Amino acid sequence: MNFFLADVRDGLGPYLAIYLLAVHHWEPASIGLVMTVAGLAALLAQTPAGALMDRITAKRAVVVAAAVLVTASCLALPWITSFTVVAVTQAIGAVAGTVFAPAIAAISLGICGPRAFARRMGRNETFNHAGNAVAALLAGGLAYLGGPVVVFYLMAAMTLASIGAVLMIPAGAIDHAQARGLRSDDQEAHAPASARLLLHNRTLMMLAACCALFHLANAAMLPLVGQKLSQTSPALATTLTAACIVAAQLVMVPAAMLVGARADAWGRKPLLLAAFLILPIRGVLYPLSDAPAWLLGVQLLDGVGAGIFGALLPVIISDLTQGTGRFNVTLGAVSAVFGLGAAFSPGLAGVIVQFAGYDAAFLTLAGIAAIAFLVVMAVPETHHPHPPRTVAARSTTMPSDAGP
Repeated sequence: MNFFLADVRDGLGPYLAIYLLAVHHWEPASIGLVMTVAGLAALLAQTPAGALMDRITAKRAVVVAAAVLVTASCLALPWITSFTVVAVTQAIGAVAGTVFAPAIAAISLGICGPRAFARRMGRNETFNHAGNAVAALLAGGLAYLGGPVVVFYLMAAMTLASIGAVLMIPAGAIDHAQARGLRSDDQEAHAPASARLLLHNRTLMMLAACCALFHLANAAMLPLVGQKLSQTSPALATTLTAACIVAAQLVMVPAAMLVGARADAWGRKPLLLAAFLILPIRGVLYPLSDAPAWLLGVQLLDGVGAGIFGALLPVIISDLTQGTGRFNVTLGAVSAVFGLGAAFSPGLAGVIVQFAGYDAAFLTLAGIAAIAFLVVMAVPETHHPHPPRTVAARSTTMPSDAGP
């Protein structure tokens, strides 16, 4: 499921801009506005999507419906040219796409339970990044042979395969109380804690702030690398940018595997610190050379940081919300916070590039990443192997009888 959904969950992604420019001959400003509308719609839907996963039991059906909606919003593009209609369809697809992350996490937690959740999320992200790499290679090769429209056929095929994979998961294997972070073996802990109490969890608030800073620093780095490549090697800029994406995805595979294999033994914090430390190092290394080989090599570090971060975040959220019944809505809320950081990142970097150049932009992003690293150092370890139930209940500071 993770392998095939990798090409579906983000819609056309970067290929949307390429298609609208090459086929519909849109102006860059219109393309950017459509992508902004879709991004804002997704940002607003993150937390409700998590809340939905906490409440419903038809998780497989929601994943299937979301996959169909995302794909339909993209397959409609060859037949529509109106800005308003394109913006609406892409916004619908973006909102549907917010379901995938909490749904996959909920299904995984519901099947495996909290003790095996770190290993399962490591495997999830391993297959997700492998799917992204394979899809990118197929899209690049098929688009070279058949033009930009080929990505639609590829996405449709991946959607059908992902639906088949989802339906192969036995519905009865999912413990829906466990999937939302309740201890299903404890008959007294049957009611979720008050969502308001999540705001009083200091560790959770610190983690959300760190995530926002992380993505504020990270989101603009690859686009800046692509712009530098277009200046130094205009003819190869697209190919080299695609190579950056594929290379980073391939590095994310062993990084995610490491999280799955060692997060329980080493704890969450050492891995989290490693992911955050790599980001300022990348920002400092980029200005040292404009050579394509150097930029591509530094971009490989993105695979390490993002690979660890993507696999580890749901695991830490599970630690912090275990016993509260608010796992998925919390994951959605934190995703919305770091999505906000990612949304501001390109604009901030663009302003700095315009007035001070690329080197200043990379160093500024590195400074933001360094602040995120310093803050995350204060985040306590969240993994406590096999604690007594009474300790686990107290550690949440969110009793199950605090209200619905």
